[in-house]
Amino acid sequence: MRVSKRMSELGLASRREADEWIERGWVRVNGEVAQLGQKVTAADKITVERGAREQQAEQVTVLINKPIGYVSGQAEDGYEPAYTLVTAERRWAQDGSPREFHPRQLKHLVPAGRLDIDSIGLLVLTQDGRVAKQLIGEDSEIEKEYLVRVVWHSTGGRSPREAFPARELARLNQGLALDGKPLKPARVEWENEDQLRFVLREGKKRQIRRMCELVGLKVVGLKRIRIGRVLLGNLPVGQWRYLAPGEVFA
Repeated sequence: MRVSKRMSELGLASRREADEWIERGWVRVNGEVAQLGQKVTAADKITVERGAREQQAEQVTVLINKPIGYVSGQAEDGYEPAYTLVTAERRWAQDGSPREFHPRQLKHLVPAGRLDIDSIGLLVLTQDGRVAKQLIGEDSEIEKEYLVRVVWHSTGGRSPREAFPARELARLNQGLALDGKPLKPARVEWENEDQLRFVLREGKKRQIRRMCELVGLKVVGLKRIRIGRVLLGNLPVGQWRYLAPGEVFA
């Protein structure tokens, strides 16, 4: 396979990052300077030079409490992308990171996972391809946790929690499919009388809203509160902070 793909598999860098390092002469295969597009095997030893490590250490990962009305990625239909919230003025006053904000940190700052325009909560933006792969790579098993406020069409004066059939709650946990494919098992339970707690290990487009529709629930509020070990915590809506030193998703 290509050396950049192998580096990605090893968690050394994203493919884009690996290609950039190869072009700069920062990657060696079995002690020899690697060439762009070079093929390697699992037996080959890949090393990177100090310049690559230093560049990687400068990359930032940002946590935003995304408000309603912002899109996760590129601007669409007149709505602003979430990265426009990453300004010195909107940095959380209680951010304990020693990093200083600079506009250059916005370059290549991309979402590691989506949060739809009608949802709020924890959104990760990163320059680090390793973080992106960990959160949204094909093999990612990182949990995402949500609080989801719902209404049920036939409560008969009861709360959604009281009226919603137990068999349908079981389907949310185990028995649904989207786009013709079965979903991974989820953990879904009642948080209070009209709010569910969802824990997922995948992130299909509008997955929770579509899951709820399949069992007759309507989502009226959705908030992501955790990704892996990283919590939204007290981060105010519309503000951001850096991923802290030593803070990890898994």
